[in-house]
Amino acid sequence: MSALPVLPALAAGLCDDAAVFPPGSLPLPDAVPAHRRHRTAPYAGMVGPFIVAAPALADLGALVGPGDRFDLVVTVPAGPEHVPAVLEEAAALPVPLAGVEVAVPAGTSPAELFAALDRAGAAVPVFVEVPRDERRPEIIAALPGTPYRAKFRTGGTTAALHPDEAEMAAAIGAVVAAGVPFKATAGLHHAIRRTDPDTGFEQHGFLNLMLAVDAALGGAPEGELAAILARRDGAAVAAAVAALDGGRIAAVRERFLSFGTCSITDPLNDLIGLGLVPGSILRGGESA
Repeated sequence: MSALPVLPALAAGLCDDAAVFPPGSLPLPDAVPAHRRHRTAPYAGMVGPFIVAAPALADLGALVGPGDRFDLVVTVPAGPEHVPAVLEEAAALPVPLAGVEVAVPAGTSPAELFAALDRAGAAVPVFVEVPRDERRPEIIAALPGTPYRAKFRTGGTTAALHPDEAEMAAAIGAVVAAGVPFKATAGLHHAIRRTDPDTGFEQHGFLNLMLAVDAALGGAPEGELAAILARRDGAAVAAAVAALDGGRIAAVRERFLSFGTCSITDPLNDLIGLGLVPGSILRGGESA
């Protein structure tokens, strides 16, 4: 007889499947069946929606059918004015739309952004990819009281696309203070802050982000949040996360909803290696 492994609350729905995006860039015809396998694996509770960019919706239609049981989130890189067309196209697919993530093009003011989103009238969660420029404070300040949530880009294909600890600390502090849930994307493939051995890019750790959110909820200043984001001692970071009680984990996950990753197995293996998720989750159970 076998006992099913238990996925801890800190990992539930943590990883949005962004396999088609760089650096993984898995072709869509391969990414769809891979997502199906993730959704039926023992670690399926860790796997969030399948993420595609709006231009891929036409191709996605030929790859999914009524038997598919996964959720879809669509990124809208062209900006908020294109959301209505995306909603219409996604509604024709047999998989449910679970959200949209909207970029804010250069030159689009916060007022124009929110007016366009209001006109779109989306019935699903809308995440605003908060730009890394002078509009960021105004956009974050305007999110409370709206149905919209925040999304932060934590990396990319060049070093300049990776915000440093101070910038990330300011962003986390601002959304936590505003009571705005957020997700992260790009460059957040591993649990602990690291220097990528292949590119030399400085990459944030998703466990560091969790601890920074917990500290922000406790009123910690930005300097303390930046120090938490800079920690590289995996055992110490994992121990700090393990020490959070259920209420604090729930509070963290109410704010830090998920992150997009082109690999589901990298974050999972990190959590197993740090002792936060049982290794038996990869085997579906162990002898009882």
